[in-house]
Amino acid sequence: MNLAWVLTLGALLFSIGIYGVIARRNAVLVLMSIELMLNAVNINLIAFGAYFGDQAAVGQIFALFVIAVAAAEVGIGLAIVLMIFRNRETVNLDEVDLLKW
Repeated sequence: MNLAWVLTLGALLFSIGIYGVIARRNAVLVLMSIELMLNAVNINLIAFGAYFGDQAAVGQIFALFVIAVAAAEVGIGLAIVLMIFRNRETVNLDEVDLLKW
């Protein structure tokens, strides 16, 4: 498979993720968009690792680290969203002003 096609797919997924972060107001959808962006980075890391034929599998190792960080981000992010929902009864990011004086 051509590297340009895989990188185009990664760029498309990353762009969709950025749009989701900017346009959405629901905290759960923003977290899903961030996950989509991290998966696009994983696709690019794996593609570069396969294309350059790296014997140390650096792209795959970095992708595993990104997956571990993404799993931690989902756990902490959803816990924060649930606590905000319990206190404010909304997950709309425009209505959350907990740190505002």
